[in-house]
Amino acid sequence: GLADVRALREQSVEAGLTDETINETDRLLDRLAADAEAEVQGQGIDDANIETLRRLHLKYDGTDTPLVVDFASVAGMTAQFEALHRQRYGFVMTEKALIIDTAAVEVVGASADHMESTPAGVATAAEAKSLATVETHMAGAAHATPVYDRETLTAGAVVDGPAIIREAVATTIVEPGWRAEMSARGDLILQRVVPLARTAAIGTTVDPVMLEVFNNLYMSIAEQMGFTLQNTAYSVNIKERLDFSCAVFDPAGNLVANAPHMPVHLGSMSESIRVVIRENEGVMAAGDVYVLNAPYNGGTHLPDVTVVTPVFDEAGRDILFYVGSRGHHADIGGLTPGSMPPHSKVAEEEGVLIDNFKLLDGGRFREDAFRALLASGRYPARNIDQNIADIRAQIAANEKGVSELRKMVAHFGLATVHAYMDHVQDNAEESVRRVIDVLQDGDFTYPMDDGSEIKVRVTIDGARRQACVDFTGTSAQRDNNFNAPSAVCRAAVLYVFRTLVDDDIPMNEGCLKPIDLIIPAQSMLAPEYPAAVVAGNVETSQAITDALYGALGVMAAAQGTMNNLTFGNARYQYYETICGGSGAGPDFDGTSAVHTHMTNSRLTDPEVLEWRFPVVLESFEIRAGSGGDGLHHGGDGAVRRLRFEEAMDVMMLSNRRVIAPYGLAGGEPGALGRNWIERADGSRHEMTGTDKAEIAPGDVFVIETPGGGGFGSAAASKKAAE
Repeated sequence: GLADVRALREQSVEAGLTDETINETDRLLDRLAADAEAEVQGQGIDDANIETLRRLHLKYDGTDTPLVVDFASVAGMTAQFEALHRQRYGFVMTEKALIIDTAAVEVVGASADHMESTPAGVATAAEAKSLATVETHMAGAAHATPVYDRETLTAGAVVDGPAIIREAVATTIVEPGWRAEMSARGDLILQRVVPLARTAAIGTTVDPVMLEVFNNLYMSIAEQMGFTLQNTAYSVNIKERLDFSCAVFDPAGNLVANAPHMPVHLGSMSESIRVVIRENEGVMAAGDVYVLNAPYNGGTHLPDVTVVTPVFDEAGRDILFYVGSRGHHADIGGLTPGSMPPHSKVAEEEGVLIDNFKLLDGGRFREDAFRALLASGRYPARNIDQNIADIRAQIAANEKGVSELRKMVAHFGLATVHAYMDHVQDNAEESVRRVIDVLQDGDFTYPMDDGSEIKVRVTIDGARRQACVDFTGTSAQRDNNFNAPSAVCRAAVLYVFRTLVDDDIPMNEGCLKPIDLIIPAQSMLAPEYPAAVVAGNVETSQAITDALYGALGVMAAAQGTMNNLTFGNARYQYYETICGGSGAGPDFDGTSAVHTHMTNSRLTDPEVLEWRFPVVLESFEIRAGSGGDGLHHGGDGAVRRLRFEEAMDVMMLSNRRVIAPYGLAGGEPGALGRNWIERADGSRHEMTGTDKAEIAPGDVFVIETPGGGGFGSAAASKKAAE
């Protein structure tokens, strides 16, 4: 059968799903069915109890993920496939041929139906005898509850709740309004006999219990979006490293809830939503989806591509919500493979700029137009098929969010869902205000390796329960790529204040309402086009975060970098951030070898990395002793060695190679990071923190990531111990 399937697949690629292909497939399925039915018949199953299911796995030409349909006519299977594709991805591509990926037959042999209902009248004749009576609490009230032994219940015995039925391997609780009945073959059948009382509508007034319910519901939707994106993406950057974020927004574009994905994405994604709202007001229609990555129009840096889907009502008239997904694409063009060039000076050198592009028009994927955009400019994308595959996954993730929000509206009502979108933001606002109540004024200056400085002053207004976060004095716009769009700065502030809240609430727009944010114009935190920004998103965001923690006196610096490693050539492009040490605090040590603060990705599993790319992970270990000393120690960094089996370019974009992560309250700084190449001929090529080098087969790239700063004086700790 395998040869038949291969031949069929080759033919279908050329001809698509045609009557001729279907006839040949029908004959193949007949042969497969005959073999499977004979096997089931050999197990003693009568023909009358055998069911044969014939299915095809179909996919669009040029795509990788098939969908399963029941075998039928060409028109019938096309209709099934389009319905499934629209359900999963939110669009169809009628211009593409359908390809048969797999033909499958499933034969099910059912045993005879032995479920026997209890004869009428038997139930009333059998009396169940209880062993004892205990006090329980069910259905909101206390009950004197009889306990039964299942072995003593005869056929037809009836037990009305509340009751407890015990047995050797289980305990069955029969709640009030339910009845348990023993069938003739010994099955315990439970059914509700008292109709469930209808409860009053939840309403729109905040209720503490329902507030917690909605907090988790909104979070759950974002998490389900993330699972869909992970499962349907192609690149290891999204599928394995989880460098993506998904979130739910209210009709004004305010962040309501996000899954625990990438903090630097989530605090800034609402800016992208508001751009789509502003630039498409009055023209958006049901089935439209937009995509953008423009750093000066709601984005962060060019590899972070955001897909935005408006959620319309059933009539397709009013926009009820927005959902968004942002994924770091493995390559979007630019000077170097992986689109993280160390020495870019202007945004054009970092890749293709996408600004408010309509990706889906009324449910139709504008693939040709999007491909043309990715292929445009001086530095086009290198692997457009991979971009398209990941974009489809982002569309599918958004469609999952749309589906779940509509289920929520159907269950609770639109007014209630909208009201609790406001309530969860109000709750987050109040949670941050409670933190502000115990904070004190502070300021901090954090130097970076390139000579720039992040300056921040936090001023607390106790009467207003408000904080002013002022970055005045921060270095002016740089001529390198460490400029961070204001959306990135906003994301870092949101992250820091959210981490100070000890309650389990979603990070949302409410966290920023008690904060007056001042970002000086034309500074490196508010650059003007066409300034380069690729390092601002990943590196400057980390410096902002550590500067804020320093001003608040909360914890010592983490490693202060994402250690952005990219490598590639015309065929391969790969990007990863590498873990290091986290900072210590007044009552805790730092953690070793973790992704810190504004990055929350993981590293690709070695097996997947070596399978997808011509590299070997020689070793990956904790860099012992690299954390800063103190009353509480900073976390240690990591050491990672990658041996290359093919010639490539290697790019490093990082910080904390010159200025160490600070310690606090007398704690020692963490160790500086280092990176170099050990050549196959035995020589060594030193690399700076922002550098590019050519690597040959047999060469090994080595990185030692920084440790976190210590907190408190180690000497004072030792003296106290003596």
